[in-house]
Amino acid sequence: MHDDRSLVEARLKRVLDERIRPAVYPESVPLDVAVWNAPGEPVPVAEGLAGPTGPIAAGDRWGAPWSTCWFRVSGTVPAHWAGRTVEAILDLGFDENMPGFQCEGLVYRPDGTPVKGLNPRNQWVRVGAPVEGGEEVLLHIEAASNPVILDYHPFLPTPLGDKTTAGSELQYTLARMDLAVFDEHVWNLVQDLEVLGELMAELPVEGARRWDILRAIGRALDAVDLQDVNGTAAAARAELTEVLATPAQPSAHRISAVGHAHIDSAWLWPLRETVRKVARTTSNMTALLEDEPDFVFAMSQAQQFAWIKEHRPEVYAKVKKAVAEGRFVPSGGMWVESDTNMPGSEAMARQFVHGKRFFLDEFGIENDEAWLPDTFGFAAGLPQIIKAAGSKWLLTQKISWSQTNKFPHHTFRWEGIDGTRIFTHFPPVDTYNCSMKGSEIAHAANNFKDKGVARHSLAPTGWGDGGGGTTREMIAKAARMRSLEGSATVGWETPTEFFTKAEAEYPEPPVWVGELYLELHRATLTSQAKTKQGNRRSEHLLREAELWAATAAVSGDFAYPYEQLDRIWKTVLLHQFHDILPGSSIAWVHREAEKTYAAVAEELGGIVDAAQRALAGDTSAEGTLRFNSAPHARDGVPAGGAGAVVPGSGGQLAAREGGGFVLGNGLLQVEIDARGLVVSAYDIGAEREAVAPGEAANLLQIHPDFPNMWDAWDVDEFYRNTVTDLTALDELTEVRDEGTVGVRIVRGFGASKVTQLLTLAPGAKRLDIDTEVDWHETEKFLKASFPLDVHAERYASETQFGHFYRATHTNTSWEAAKFEACNHRFVHLEEPGWGVALVNDSTYGHDVTRTVRPSDAGTTTTLRVSLLRAPRFPDPETDQGVHRFRHALAPGAGIGDAVREGFRINLPERRVSGDREVEPLVTLDNDTVVVSAVKLADDASGDLVVRLYESTGGRAKVRVGLGFEAAGLTVTDLLERPLDDVTVPELTEGAVNLTLRPFELVTLRLARR
Repeated sequence: MHDDRSLVEARLKRVLDERIRPAVYPESVPLDVAVWNAPGEPVPVAEGLAGPTGPIAAGDRWGAPWSTCWFRVSGTVPAHWAGRTVEAILDLGFDENMPGFQCEGLVYRPDGTPVKGLNPRNQWVRVGAPVEGGEEVLLHIEAASNPVILDYHPFLPTPLGDKTTAGSELQYTLARMDLAVFDEHVWNLVQDLEVLGELMAELPVEGARRWDILRAIGRALDAVDLQDVNGTAAAARAELTEVLATPAQPSAHRISAVGHAHIDSAWLWPLRETVRKVARTTSNMTALLEDEPDFVFAMSQAQQFAWIKEHRPEVYAKVKKAVAEGRFVPSGGMWVESDTNMPGSEAMARQFVHGKRFFLDEFGIENDEAWLPDTFGFAAGLPQIIKAAGSKWLLTQKISWSQTNKFPHHTFRWEGIDGTRIFTHFPPVDTYNCSMKGSEIAHAANNFKDKGVARHSLAPTGWGDGGGGTTREMIAKAARMRSLEGSATVGWETPTEFFTKAEAEYPEPPVWVGELYLELHRATLTSQAKTKQGNRRSEHLLREAELWAATAAVSGDFAYPYEQLDRIWKTVLLHQFHDILPGSSIAWVHREAEKTYAAVAEELGGIVDAAQRALAGDTSAEGTLRFNSAPHARDGVPAGGAGAVVPGSGGQLAAREGGGFVLGNGLLQVEIDARGLVVSAYDIGAEREAVAPGEAANLLQIHPDFPNMWDAWDVDEFYRNTVTDLTALDELTEVRDEGTVGVRIVRGFGASKVTQLLTLAPGAKRLDIDTEVDWHETEKFLKASFPLDVHAERYASETQFGHFYRATHTNTSWEAAKFEACNHRFVHLEEPGWGVALVNDSTYGHDVTRTVRPSDAGTTTTLRVSLLRAPRFPDPETDQGVHRFRHALAPGAGIGDAVREGFRINLPERRVSGDREVEPLVTLDNDTVVVSAVKLADDASGDLVVRLYESTGGRAKVRVGLGFEAAGLTVTDLLERPLDDVTVPELTEGAVNLTLRPFELVTLRLARR
């Protein structure tokens, strides 16, 4: 037989496009349309429905950037349509290739009841099935004119990302606004042909199944009268019955489809627009659930449920009903789908605390899975947090985006820094926006790494990023692939049903140890510095507020601000969303974030101040108290306590031969040369130099920074090929001010200026570096380099509840790919017996390289911290302006010193007038164990909650002393619920004795008498 495949396939495409799809709506009449352009920000629904409208017609332009237009559409169903299915086709000017990334709408009835959302892949509203004829139709559309930021030519700088710069040019052209007859026979024929045509294209040419489908499609197309598609659709479908009914092979891969709409809580739209995106999507999904009995939809992010509860209670009522029926599934158990690299220990824990508690309180549901399909890599401390929150599974997809190395598993156990293992699944469909295309289903089956030992995978199905969700077409395709020869089988299941089956099928999967590093989007550790600083500062302010409010409440009659802290925590957690904290959102988002963080700082500062004044006694007294919020004693003041200020002496400053200065304090001697560079940092006690021979530390370096794509997200390795050392000096002067002795350095470069103050604190073995950058560069990357005389094959970076080691070498492609990595408060390098730490108050990105010096065969390990970038998409003014950073170089530091100095720089002492020293609520006799939180229990019982962890990676015994009378002790999970599978230590003589394994996290709940 001649090979006519190409002929049939081309015929199928043209007939579908030009004859069959248009016949889905064979008859239509135009609707009357009027519009009200709402001024300013979105208005309440009642106001939108009552707004004064003016005429508008198809073909007219509408919608300034970020504006809202309320359309009123009306018409009459023709009498001769009686007995037929009728839908309104409401096309706001959609581009079907941009679901979630352009204009959207929410349809209301005249009484304000939401009907469904409109987006480029979902433009219909059912009027009647069947109609009687003569019905009056009146609908209102709240249409959002969200401008297209990520266009066909992506990553072009645009002013559209902020309402203040977007202008007023109308963005969209109103398209089809009709009443139309919906022909279900033709619509089903479209689904039949699409499923079979897409499956056929994935099958081997040598196999009989492909040819069976090809011949059936040919017969179906022969049966279609192109002048009467509607009259012949049933006959065409009959020709496809047999090939659609042939069941899948018993060995076929099994796909659990989960209805899904990944909605970024902010990205190329502001937070306020996400509130409306969630309302549109959930309106669609609850309606679809009513029509499709097999369909299951899962939505993560408790924040998004909270938004519709607050702003769209009528939509939330439908959601609650569907949740109660078990078909609308709250998933993930986190407040938002956060970044997991940069959030601190407590913040990462509270993502689960607030997310899971919301789902428990609202729905009585507890999630067993963490659901993070789009997060940019996963820190090695996360498995322990997931388990401590009462969960046991993780789903993500993003690792499939890695540019260099293909991850070897799709189902595995992920082991964190403490040894906790979490059953983890990466959907081999390689998208969290599966649309049930045959190519996607075939890719999932072919791509699955665990063939032969497992057969199940999951496919999050629905339009996402900007929302939209699952469509009726996706459900129809899934139904045809429930058991279809040549295809993987597809069935709708909840995440719990999938994970239960997958784990039972594959009880001993392979293990991956350590971080899940995404070999992409590395620049998100640096972009939008003020957002990152706001997050870091907020995390530590929350620690302080909880600590001092709890101390004041236990010690006296201070009212612990439960509701206030709960609200602030949720605000901070929201801004850890994986496109806010990483700096990859539009300018509007980051401009608002800066204001929000300022408000958070003011409010938390007020709580701290009020609590400390309540503790300090007579605040009019002449004495001054030093409050220590850090988990280690400092200058004679215990951790979590306050003591009198003891006057200290400053360091010494002298001129350096050849120019520059020498700083000393008896522990360190630091030489700053005539260029203002640190050429020596000498550990006097160890008689050891930190700076590599012939090198200079605190050297600012600038690189060109123009990645191949994803500007705010990516830094490509070739940026290193060109570097400029910033050694030109404008000013080098000594500073002597109120006990501070140091050196001031000013440099100009490009259109920018940097000012640094280098000081040695008395009694401290560290060099403090305060940096101010007035930054006006474009597409540049600023780093600070510290070449160290340390021989180290690995180095430690702090992560949640511990630290993680990475190689300094590039033996394999896996190591070479980590050319930019994440740290929290410190990076630490060590050779046996001696090490160096670099701590920071707000930076996350860094790189570490090593070279062997030809002069003495010694190893130079160079640590560089990332300070600023200047990408132009999606925010063309990223990071322009003044920034302030604090770092400290600590020669001779062990890992415990790095932990201590990291807390010190992030939790500076506070001084308050008063005459009453404050005893800590909790004391520890082992500095390797760190208290991460002291707070009152969230249930307002008055119980004290203490969370602590082993911080150095070794075993530790610790005595936890209590500064109050305790009536009982419970070991709890993160949600402060008793754990059943642990031995509760005895509470004796006002203390608890614990033995911790490396990096072990423990939460104690103490009842008060």
